[in-house]
Amino acid sequence: MERGLLWLPLLALFIGLAWAGWNEYQKLEAYKVWAEAFDHAKYDIYAVLGVKEQHLTWGVPTRKGPIDLHSIALRDVQQIGVMMGEASIDLNDPPSEDKKATLSLGLQNDAICNIPFTQLDLAVQWAQFLIRECPWVNS
Repeated sequence: MERGLLWLPLLALFIGLAWAGWNEYQKLEAYKVWAEAFDHAKYDIYAVLGVKEQHLTWGVPTRKGPIDLHSIALRDVQQIGVMMGEASIDLNDPPSEDKKATLSLGLQNDAICNIPFTQLDLAVQWAQFLIRECPWVNS
């Protein structure tokens, strides 16, 4: 009986890991359906992002599809940057460390949209892509 009690935490851990994997798989499948409507799309644990023609849409991934969706016209974007914590990153020479980052978009109405990324290099790649799509932007 004592040995059975020792294995119980491992069984609980295995069940928890299996549920977390299933949950993430369901989010990914819902994202795939959502992303079909976009020219370029990105899935991240923190956010989903899609570009269709001149519109950028992002939201929070869930098992039933993205929620809390926001959409802006790329023509309204005036500034594009990447932040790591409170520090702004040079897009031409990003640091080699791969930490959580935020894609920051400054709009014409002085609003700022922040889109979270788990990896700095992905945020930099998206910023560079958006700069190519919006040549009028001040990075």
